[in-house]
Amino acid sequence: MAISVPATRQALADHFKTLGVTSTDTVYVSLHTADPDSTGADEATGGSYARQLGTWTSGSGGTLSMAKLTFSGMLAGTYTHAGLWKVSAGGTSADFVAGEALNPSITLGGTGPIDVTPSFTIS
Repeated sequence: MAISVPATRQALADHFKTLGVTSTDTVYVSLHTADPDSTGADEATGGSYARQLGTWTSGSGGTLSMAKLTFSGMLAGTYTHAGLWKVSAGGTSADFVAGEALNPSITLGGTGPIDVTPSFTIS
């Protein structure tokens, strides 16, 4: 059942922001080469890869978004998912907040940057 009241959807989305690094609106974003499932599996490695710190901004009607994040020095390959983490590196499944498919997936033929603009919507 969808939540029909926009203010309720936004209140839930704003609560989602507190699942990150501190209990504010920041979270680390990762890239993955396959579905990270509930553990953060298949995270990218090599090159200059590092999780990027992002800050959620509230929208309306159940939406959150971030400014574009750039992952520099990514190795050639296909990146299919992004993930949200409470920690900047390593961690356990308890530090993994959520994962979502990139639409479309991103394929690099050589080393280069990948830009991702995370968003989240409760419906």
